[in-house]
Amino acid sequence: MTFSNDGGAPAASSGQFPIGTQLKVTNLANNKTTTVEVTSTSGSCALLNAAAFEQVREAGKNVIREVRIERLGGGDAAEPPADEQPPADDAGDQAGGGDQAGATGEVVCAGSTVTLSGEGGAPAASSGQFPIGTQLKVTNLDNNKSTTVEVTSTSGSCALLNNAAFEQVREPGKFLIRNARIERVG
Repeated sequence: MTFSNDGGAPAASSGQFPIGTQLKVTNLANNKTTTVEVTSTSGSCALLNAAAFEQVREAGKNVIREVRIERLGGGDAAEPPADEQPPADDAGDQAGGGDQAGATGEVVCAGSTVTLSGEGGAPAASSGQFPIGTQLKVTNLDNNKSTTVEVTSTSGSCALLNNAAFEQVREPGKFLIRNARIERVG
């Protein structure tokens, strides 16, 4: 889990839960918890805004690798610990249409947002959906910049870019890509 850098009171966005849902988010590495309301949509199971993320983060870390997400107030109490979205069945209907340049592949992670992990090194990604060694092409559809990276570690996101990869596709001053296309290539 990571954060959206959106301001305001502690809140979350989600592609799995409707707006108004109350979620309890626990960082299992330090047992800190926060309860937030889903106030908008995203491509993640739960994407915390900056204020909520500060309540549960470990000092100096911009990603939570072990998290428990619980829906409060009825229904199933426990939710999967990561945004476990299946690959899109219809790759041709994904936003953005055809590829701009470079490698193309099967479009996956429909509706995902993309952010950065804060990790250094050569351009790479972590993923909770694809095994280490998978090649992913991530395109920011707002500026048509893309990067192809290898999955080198696991996370709770479809694709979480490290600093170097994120710099290749980001818009200045933004720490979240809300309009992304993610393709499995190679």
